[in-house]
Amino acid sequence: MRVTQGMISNNMLRNLSNSYSKMDQYMNQLSTGKKITRPSDDPVVAMKGMGYRSEVLQVKQYQRNTNELHNWYDNSDAALDKATKAMQRVRELAVQASNGTYDENERKSIAQEVAQLKEHLVEIANTQVNDKYIFNGAHTEAPLVKDNGANFDEYVPVEIEVSKGTSLTASVNGQEVFEGLVTTLDRFVNHLNSDDNDGINNSIKELDKGIDKIINSRADLGARMNRLELVENRLSEQETIATKTMSENEDVDYPQTITELITQESLHRAALSAGARIIQPTLLDFLR
Repeated sequence: MRVTQGMISNNMLRNLSNSYSKMDQYMNQLSTGKKITRPSDDPVVAMKGMGYRSEVLQVKQYQRNTNELHNWYDNSDAALDKATKAMQRVRELAVQASNGTYDENERKSIAQEVAQLKEHLVEIANTQVNDKYIFNGAHTEAPLVKDNGANFDEYVPVEIEVSKGTSLTASVNGQEVFEGLVTTLDRFVNHLNSDDNDGINNSIKELDKGIDKIINSRADLGARMNRLELVENRLSEQETIATKTMSENEDVDYPQTITELITQESLHRAALSAGARIIQPTLLDFLR
């Protein structure tokens, strides 16, 4: 086959173009820090990257969900703590009122304080966080304790997903905790106003049961908070592993890429030098 000067020139130009393309690829990798800039560069890396990135985003969403759970738990625990203190104060007053030396007027004075503590408990039961009533389950748009204190919505727990197929209950059953308390305090106030000593003594037992309900709810909430901590630790590990895997799939090895760029530049210069010597001669050069 006859090899012409034009064929040599075309081959050289094609090879130089390929060399420029490789150097451009290495420069893009160094500037972006990624092995590919478009799926066509390496479809396998691109497909794996989509899967790894999806996993990382999913883990981050679950972490945001755990933050939401913390918001529910922390506010619920703080409210139940206030409710416990209020009920303990009511019990102190009940013990005082059960003393046979207290007269009718003194018990009526205690009744006034108990009535105020009841209103305080109702406010706690209707605690709002971000315009959501946290003790009324899924009915976050409505207060737990209505005006008459008798009608409660059916409790539907608020569930928040923290990992694939796993959800934690965010809400505390306020109806279970506060419904009996409101009735107990109303009954206690009536016993005080009517100077009913037997009724006052019975109220002490009812108040103890109410305090136990709050304590049990806080214990259950504490158990959920402990489990949430375990979930957060697992999510943190998953995020680390998924991020590392995604990085190994997509990120460039800077020392290797720099070495390849330098090597390609040297080859490119050599190709230019050789090409210049091949293309430069003309007919006049041979006639001299």
